[in-house]
Amino acid sequence: MKESITYVLLLLSIYNFAQAQSDTTKLADVVMIYNVPVELTSLPFQVAIIAAEQIDFQNFQSMAEVLSNSGSLFVQKSQQGGGSPSIRGFEASRVLLLVDGVRMNNLIFRSGHLQNVITVDESMLDNVNIFYGPTSTLFGSDALGGTVAMSTKKAKFLGEAKNKFTGAINSRYSSSNMEKSMALNLNYAARNFAALTLVSFNDFGDLKMGQNKNQDEDFFGERPFFVATVNGVDQLVTNDDKYVQKESGFKQCNVMQKLAFKTDSGFEHGLNLQYSTSTDVPRYDRLTEGDSKTGLRHAKWYYGPQERVLGIYSLSKEKAFLASDLKVNIAFQNAKESRHNRRFGNYNLQNREENVKMYSVAVDLKKKFIEGELFYGFESYYETLNSTAFSNNINTGVINPISTRYPNGDNSMLRNDIYVSYNDKLSDNTLWNAGIRLGYTSLNSTIATDSFFPLPFTTVAQHNFTYSGSVGIVKNTSENVALKANLSSGFRVPNIDDLAKIFESVKGTIIVPNANVKPEKTITADLGIIIQSESKKVKFENTYFYTRMYDAIGIDEFQYEGQSVIVYDGTPSKVFANQNRGNAFITGLSTSFSAMVFSNIKMDANFNYNLGKVVEDGAQSPLDHIAPYFGKIGFMYANAKVNIEAYLLYNGKKKRKDYSASGEDNLQYAPVDGMPAWKTYNFKTSFQVYKGATLFAGMENILDTQYRTFSSGINAPARNIYGGLRCNF
Repeated sequence: MKESITYVLLLLSIYNFAQAQSDTTKLADVVMIYNVPVELTSLPFQVAIIAAEQIDFQNFQSMAEVLSNSGSLFVQKSQQGGGSPSIRGFEASRVLLLVDGVRMNNLIFRSGHLQNVITVDESMLDNVNIFYGPTSTLFGSDALGGTVAMSTKKAKFLGEAKNKFTGAINSRYSSSNMEKSMALNLNYAARNFAALTLVSFNDFGDLKMGQNKNQDEDFFGERPFFVATVNGVDQLVTNDDKYVQKESGFKQCNVMQKLAFKTDSGFEHGLNLQYSTSTDVPRYDRLTEGDSKTGLRHAKWYYGPQERVLGIYSLSKEKAFLASDLKVNIAFQNAKESRHNRRFGNYNLQNREENVKMYSVAVDLKKKFIEGELFYGFESYYETLNSTAFSNNINTGVINPISTRYPNGDNSMLRNDIYVSYNDKLSDNTLWNAGIRLGYTSLNSTIATDSFFPLPFTTVAQHNFTYSGSVGIVKNTSENVALKANLSSGFRVPNIDDLAKIFESVKGTIIVPNANVKPEKTITADLGIIIQSESKKVKFENTYFYTRMYDAIGIDEFQYEGQSVIVYDGTPSKVFANQNRGNAFITGLSTSFSAMVFSNIKMDANFNYNLGKVVEDGAQSPLDHIAPYFGKIGFMYANAKVNIEAYLLYNGKKKRKDYSASGEDNLQYAPVDGMPAWKTYNFKTSFQVYKGATLFAGMENILDTQYRTFSSGINAPARNIYGGLRCNF
């Protein structure tokens, strides 16, 4: 691993002595902010773009793999059907997920690890923009570490599309989990009307892990046995192949329908309908927890079908109001998730189901001046939650009520924000921008019945005024160098998951409600430098940041009615609760380098490092979710018919002493000394066999290394040989 890092640093050092000539303002990259396009070069903070061409060529199995293989951010997995993005040491509810400009984050997004990102199928994507650092001024609450903004393919009008009917069929097979996937999209184009239909299906079998020892660690995470229920009796069964992670497979289906209509008066109407569902998704990390008496603690632990329904009506028009371009989004979301588990020898299956509905409206306006641009608007989100629970005996069929994960009465959350932002030129080579967002949020939660766990209160309510701001500058100091500086604040308002849930995180611990939690706040300073040749063939970008976090919400020891240990679900459990633990800081750097080595060969490399500490009473302790250093080095060859990429993914070691005491880093799923460093070698290629038809194939983890990523509960895939065919028409 040290050789890999040395290689990256050597390349960067060599480049620093190279003669480069550039004007970074000539870049044509555009990102979506406030639901309108903004030139990347005008932004004083770090942004990474995963373009449609990259997504199509890389051909990964899910959105989680698209993100993790980019080298731009870290992704945690508790099960194969998972993927929790981490940006600058922030994860889950502290990273904002957007789909076509609409928030995925809802009132039950937890602080641990999430899998919601995989409900957006990668075959539907047009691009992904990754915003680093607090972007609450741009997008609102939860954007502390950053924002992952996913944009799906557009319905194309005649003129944008080559023919009235266009489309593509994509098929893929992978060996590591016997994946079988198919995606179909069809676009109908007329002068003023367009329709896009996209359907995809994925069948993922049990995931196989690598068989060769990681050079930095001994074998770890093998699956020697699993639980099977035979004639109504749980039995420990020997696994025929200990490298196959039994009970990790699942299936998924995604559908998207878009309609677009233009009027002669300049208005454009859009309807965007998305639906995603899956089979049961086994919670693999829980299924591997040991027990001194039975061998394994759980006989069953799985998430039920994760359903996501999204409907967006959009309206846009140039110079519609006060000479401002207008974009209106009215959206509805319906998200269903559930947890199902029972212990070995206990035949009562516990079922906890959550149904979240989210209604939103956003109005975004953009006004151009001679030199500058003004962005302003407002957004409002109203969310409701219905939480239910029951147990059923798998042998007798008897059904009984059990405690719900969240309060079983009325639960709701309201968010209202207004914002204004302005950018302008101070001179021909200097840009600046500043923005502010103000908001009000309210949360109400009612405990209808508390027979399972009596509490001293029946309602939880909060009202918060929120604010954030940012100011930044971009200075082109010469024709080949640009400097960026940005100061921004962020906030995250506590949700139902923070305030009101009762949750057993690990055996012998219980998390109870705490209504006194305050919003989290951050202030971040970014400093970046970009060097690019005039031909744009060589580019070096380096970003340093420092984040100070206030009122950080974390799990800590707590007393419930004066007791630090209570009996929950038949087990004496130590009491914990979410609390504002004090302050924390995170600092780090992100480096990227790209160069056209030859006319058809490009090199890309990036490196990311974060350090985070909680500061309490003058003492420092490790902050959770801080991944070890990671990155990617790759070479790509491309011509009219052939694309070839060879790349290295690498990750540093997470030492035991650097794990957070909160439990969120999942030390119980790591080797005794912590998670070892790892690296994989990978190869991908595509070949156009004839016009409109492309064969693609590749090999990932070529050395078949056995490894697991930090804080994950499942081993990474074995050597994976994949292939498929894409036909465009």
